Amino acid sequence: MSRIGKLPIQIPAGVTVSVEKDNTVITKGPKGELSQKVDPDLKVEVKDNVLTIERPTEQKRHKAMHGLYRSLVAGMVEGVSNGYTIKQEFVGVGYKAEAKGQVLEMSLGYSHDIHLKVPKEVKIEAATERRSNPIVTLTSANKQLIGQVAAKIRSLRPPEPYKGKGIKFVGEELRRKAGKTAAK
Repeated sequence: MSRIGKLPIQIPAGVTVSVEKDNTVITKGPKGELSQKVDPDLKVEVKDNVLTIERPTEQKRHKAMHGLYRSLVAGMVEGVSNGYTIKQEFVGVGYKAEAKGQVLEMSLGYSHDIHLKVPKEVKIEAATERRSNPIVTLTSANKQLIGQVAAKIRSLRPPEPYKGKGIKFVGEELRRKAGKTAAK
């Protein structure tokens, strides 16, 4: 058995999970509604607030799909019940971030400001306190979408290893390099 795939998913109070005829799992909760189509070979069952996924054979493909879809469905259940939050820190002199509705306006040391439109499923907040780096907070029920948006923001100015300037996740440890030393 797949170690991940065989684990049952506990459905918390306030969350409803239903399985459609075409093997689509729909989760509804206080944070929103998500759906995921599951491979037709796998069998999805909901009994007594516990969701289980079973595979028909021990083929390598079925083992891979078993763990994958169990993780995706567990992420959906967690997302609609608690939601996901990602915080990013803008480290650098003059780096600024401002959220205007679903548009994030950033000043990242380029000759121009960058405006990034964020999907409506992701809520965005930007906070700048005096004498500290700007912090952008992303919240959403969809784990995949919030990760994709965070990766896009980080790709605009990835952290560099010498001074640590760039966009990094809050709490992320960066590997620093020593700079040049003067020849004597």
